[in-house]
Amino acid sequence: MKIKYLGTAAAEGWPSLFCNCSYCEKAKELGGKNIRTRSQAIIDDMILIDYPSDSNMHAIRHHVDLPHIHTILITHTHQDHLYLEDLGLRSLGFAHDTDGELTIYGNDKLLSKYNAMYGNGEHLIGKLRCQELQEYVTVNLEGYEITPLLASHDRSEKCFIYLIEKDGKRLLYGNDTGLFPEPTWDYLSGKKLNLVSLDCTHLKYKEGTNHMGIPDVLEAKERLRHIGCIDDATKVVITHFTHNGHMMHDEIVEAVAPHDIIVAYDGLEVAFD
Repeated sequence: MKIKYLGTAAAEGWPSLFCNCSYCEKAKELGGKNIRTRSQAIIDDMILIDYPSDSNMHAIRHHVDLPHIHTILITHTHQDHLYLEDLGLRSLGFAHDTDGELTIYGNDKLLSKYNAMYGNGEHLIGKLRCQELQEYVTVNLEGYEITPLLASHDRSEKCFIYLIEKDGKRLLYGNDTGLFPEPTWDYLSGKKLNLVSLDCTHLKYKEGTNHMGIPDVLEAKERLRHIGCIDDATKVVITHFTHNGHMMHDEIVEAVAPHDIIVAYDGLEVAFD
């Protein structure tokens, strides 16, 4: 399995859209890995996680074959993780020679928003559909066992993180979330993870209730080890960063290097077997 990080910023991007703070100005000056778009990832070039407004740019920049993607997992319906308007452009007239049907999966709020926007629109039959998932109930999608787990994030909806399994390998995609709710820790207990991707929105600052910073990540990593999920062979990656965390890319790398943590950047690909 492999994961590719198409975007690694929080909602505002980095540089932030309307910001002239020193950390946004520094990102413009340094460029490279300090330029971050809204959060999105892809598993094995097949399964997208989240669909922000930057998705078209991600597809062009990182060679994602969007016309042949059949599955998108949505963590929650915040605008930096779901730009639903774009997906309707899969209909005839806007898109030609697309491959089969694209299904977007997520919580009940996603289904409600989808129905409000598209209803039973005939122009999308066979092109796009939406399916609700239930927390802790595993589904088989394209040969992957996928389980939505509850996150600690927006209390007005059921936000998900995802456990993704195939051929005996397990990946946990863990953002947006603070430290996991107890039922999620219980579900994960004893399940060996090959790669863990964790929210680190606030960087140097501890938060833990809606997002995480480095102190929270270290706490989560220790608990995952304690409950038998990770060992020294597990790859741990942090992503979803805000300029309000007040650290540039190289500073993040330096801070987490002693803890054997990989710092994501737009375009990073991590494989494990």
